[in-house]
Amino acid sequence: MSEQQIYDDEIDLKELVLTLWEGRQTIATITGLAAIVSVIFALMLPNIYHSTATLAPASSGGQGGLASLASRYGNLASIAGIDLPEGELSKKDLALEVVRSRKFARDFLKKHDLKPKLMAVDYWDADNNTLVLDDDLYDVKTKKWLEDEEPLDVDVYGAFEDALIVNENSTTGMVELGFKSKSPTEAQRWTNWAIEDLNNAIRAKDIAEAESSIAFLREQVKSTPLAELRKVFYDLIQAQTETIMLAQVREEYVFATVDPAVVPDKKAEPSRALICILITMLGGMVSVIFVLGRHYMHPEPN
Repeated sequence: MSEQQIYDDEIDLKELVLTLWEGRQTIATITGLAAIVSVIFALMLPNIYHSTATLAPASSGGQGGLASLASRYGNLASIAGIDLPEGELSKKDLALEVVRSRKFARDFLKKHDLKPKLMAVDYWDADNNTLVLDDDLYDVKTKKWLEDEEPLDVDVYGAFEDALIVNENSTTGMVELGFKSKSPTEAQRWTNWAIEDLNNAIRAKDIAEAESSIAFLREQVKSTPLAELRKVFYDLIQAQTETIMLAQVREEYVFATVDPAVVPDKKAEPSRALICILITMLGGMVSVIFVLGRHYMHPEPN
């Protein structure tokens, strides 16, 4: 029984090889067509350029002062109903969440008028180093979207997420921030603008919070009869004042640029060779399946 089964398997294998050999012309034709299609498809894809900067988290001296006060006066301040921070907050983590947020994307695109360059690009004119916008979507002269062509906010944010590059090295704490674009120049510009806007956004937030805290603490000083509590409030006011001063004088407030963004001279994607190989292989597999399926579904009469 087993010998007969082995014999049948050998016959099936021979039949399989013979079927593929007889259909070699069909396999070659389909595979060749897939190769031609893959080349055409790969050549039609636009070049995408990546420009990134390597950033190091700047030290947060102002928060360090609050953490020190928390260890000294935490219990005393709690009597007055004031919570002092027990640990140093990471501005880097906050900044990474901010740069991925919808609010930052909306403000960033609006400030630099980048929405058309994100959503209505036709191609990059290398000779003039400009992004050419699609006339069917956006009127460059009037700077208005054509009727019913303005993209939805959810689509704009999705495109922003796709263009944004954010990578964090968990070992060193370094951050790679950048953008993808059909234009190498635009990719570099967007990266530099994003770093500047991100630093400014966190700076403005910290200054506003510090000023609000100072106003509150001054009111507490006036209404508190205890000398020890007034001492805590004065120290807190000093710490918040230092935070404001640091934010105003430090240009790179959250991130210090270690390696600035440059205009890339080579595309980062697509990998046309890989695309051609994959599509050609797919065509080869489809042709084999087609030949075998035709043989077994419509066997030739003996």
